[in-house]
Amino acid sequence: MSEKNTVINLLMRFYDVDSGQILLDGTPIQHSKLQDIRARIGLVLQDVFLFSQDVGYNIRLGSPDISKKAIRNAAKRIGASRFIERLSEGYNQPVGERGSSLSVGERQLVSFARALAFDPDILVLDEATSSVDSKIEARIESATEENFSTTESH
Repeated sequence: MSEKNTVINLLMRFYDVDSGQILLDGTPIQHSKLQDIRARIGLVLQDVFLFSQDVGYNIRLGSPDISKKAIRNAAKRIGASRFIERLSEGYNQPVGERGSSLSVGERQLVSFARALAFDPDILVLDEATSSVDSKIEARIESATEENFSTTESH
């Protein structure tokens, strides 16, 4: 496993550190509820998983706490609203199995919108722009720079 994946796994508490500690706002993450930690972190991976439901469902992950307005705002912030609003059913458009009706770039934009809809304190990107074209990558970079402090790791 790469060091980058190890950091992501530790931050998400898929497993705990053997020595040292990871602090969030000065508190060791082991002292916080797992649900509370994960609610603060948005994770966007290279391989996007989408449900065969509609676009809106995939942005809110079925959460009743995410309003239609929050879905649309998140999509707009990342630039996904441009393609979503051109779909025949817009946010109600089914995406097919694993998002098969969308391009790789569109799936990635839905994944970014999903992360932003939950308003995370921390956004973790794991090779999240490696399979998108330069135009979409520029949109993603612009949106993340506007909303987060950024650190890159390769």
